[in-house]
Amino acid sequence: MGSIRLDRYLADVHIGSRKQIKEYIREGRVRIGEAVVTRGEEHLDPEQDTVFFDDKKLEYSKQRYIMLNKPAGVVSATKDGLSKTVIGLLKNVPVRGLSPAGRLDKDTEGLLLLTDDGPLIHQLIAPSKKVDKRYEVHLKSALSDEALRRLEEGVEIGDETKTLPARARRLPEDEKGCPVIELIIHEGRFHQIKRMLHAVGNEVVYLKRLSMGPLELDPTLPPGTFRYLSATEITALKDGGGR
Repeated sequence: MGSIRLDRYLADVHIGSRKQIKEYIREGRVRIGEAVVTRGEEHLDPEQDTVFFDDKKLEYSKQRYIMLNKPAGVVSATKDGLSKTVIGLLKNVPVRGLSPAGRLDKDTEGLLLLTDDGPLIHQLIAPSKKVDKRYEVHLKSALSDEALRRLEEGVEIGDETKTLPARARRLPEDEKGCPVIELIIHEGRFHQIKRMLHAVGNEVVYLKRLSMGPLELDPTLPPGTFRYLSATEITALKDGGGR
């Protein structure tokens, strides 16, 4: 890869804005190996050198991995002529090349990964990879044991094939008294969960994605906010994105 400037390295790993990075370096909070570095012009080799910020080892990646808690009313697209997009929520982020890993319906909330890592997106959304997508589903009416069984076995939703086998279990009712289930699917067909529940005689009134593969929605992220994934989360996704 060759050498790059320290300030460029820190920008690539999303430590902060350019102004913040200059301050961090000037304050002596960054070191290469055991040596504190106070000049952003200092060069290093990302493949050979170890960089620390506040004594925490940094993992270098030029690719971006962003967790968004998608709010309702926003479309999972990079561009839309009518509605606000998830890309538009990424304030102060260079969005060129970023794409959502799969889509959530406009009125669906919860976990959405945005990245410029194309192979990872394919690994996460391809039905053949059988990656778990876990949802909290609030329903119009109670779901019978038979309906739960049908959801788990796969149902006809108007496509050429039935949905893949899923996993479903009841959760406590919400504060409005609506029945709630947890549903884990391995596909991402258009309006799939709504169509699955319609197929068993029910209706979705609220839908939220809680996880995708090993990646769990950060409970500290309010709807509409985001953060970069940690090195541990990125590694887990790449290693455990398929079964």
